[in-house]
Amino acid sequence: MPWSNQTGGGSNGSGGPWGSGKKNDGPKNQGPWGGGQNGGGDNTPDLEDLIRRSQDRLKQVLPGGGGSGGLGGTNPVLIGFAALAILGFVLYNFFTFRVEPEQQGVVLRFGEMHRTTQPGLNFRLPYPIETVYTPSVTRVNRVDVGMRDNGPSSTAIRDVPEESLMLTGDENIVDVDFAVFWVINNASDYLFNVKDADATVKAVAESAMREVVGSSDIQPILTQARQITEAAVQEVMQATMDSYKSGILITQVQLLKVDPPSQVIDAFRDVQAARADAERSQNEAQAYLNGILPRARGEAARILENAAAYREQTIAEADGQADRFISIYEQYVLAPEVTRKRMFLETMEKVYAGTNKVIIEENAGSGVVPYLPLNELNSQNKRVTQ
Repeated sequence: MPWSNQTGGGSNGSGGPWGSGKKNDGPKNQGPWGGGQNGGGDNTPDLEDLIRRSQDRLKQVLPGGGGSGGLGGTNPVLIGFAALAILGFVLYNFFTFRVEPEQQGVVLRFGEMHRTTQPGLNFRLPYPIETVYTPSVTRVNRVDVGMRDNGPSSTAIRDVPEESLMLTGDENIVDVDFAVFWVINNASDYLFNVKDADATVKAVAESAMREVVGSSDIQPILTQARQITEAAVQEVMQATMDSYKSGILITQVQLLKVDPPSQVIDAFRDVQAARADAERSQNEAQAYLNGILPRARGEAARILENAAAYREQTIAEADGQADRFISIYEQYVLAPEVTRKRMFLETMEKVYAGTNKVIIEENAGSGVVPYLPLNELNSQNKRVTQ
């Protein structure tokens, strides 16, 4: 019978369904489900072995369990509790599984992806029908590229030149050490599409960094473009990991060290100083240009405006004189003698208006001696010329 003792517990083998009447077949101080011998070491299934051990323990605790009267002397309540305990143990260990809060459950049915589960207690079919994996999806993983730790007992960092030395777009070499942080965002893709996640992330990170550095000049990478470089590398990495269907999310790319190679760092600093001097000279020249150019343009505009005004003035004067000559000519044609005398008087008026005059009446007589003050005339001429 299924509940009989197959291990031959005692000399009296005619006991009831719970085995022989001997109470001390199993070893002392065992747990409630037994830890005794298997009776010959045969590889029986786990469930059958569990039932056999439970049978041995019940023979020890139940009154009359080993008598020849079968179940007549047993307590039905104890038998019911024992059956429920066995059933609960079997259901808990073979039909349920627990997923921790930081994990996600992935259930395979006959080796094929079937479903994913959330944290908590979940139901499953026993092995080998269904198999459960519980990867941690909230843990942030880190991968270092270009450097290595010497060990947990040492704080020194060892550089790895074959990973850190990269060629820039302007044909310079730069030493780049950086770290990549990633998490699992799709547990099923992570389990079945990636064999070695750390190695894959590291290879993709190095390739993406070389691509971004190779398309940039060395100066921005060393100075103000560090954040731009980190964002570009993260974008390239995420696109690559998505194309692999790896189930990995790149959360951050952090540049730890960006320097020229140690062999040429002194020469690089000299070059940087020379570039700074050249930039300063260019800035000074540009400042001088910005100061002199507007003044020159203003002077040129003023000269052009004066020339235009002089042209307009000359043209206007010429037009006025031409009109005046035409009007005088018309008057001359009508009255030549009067016009001639008028022109003579106007001309003499203009001549005498700017000279010193001495008026002598006709009746003054011949006793008047002409006086010519040369010194005063000379001084007046000088004032006029000035």
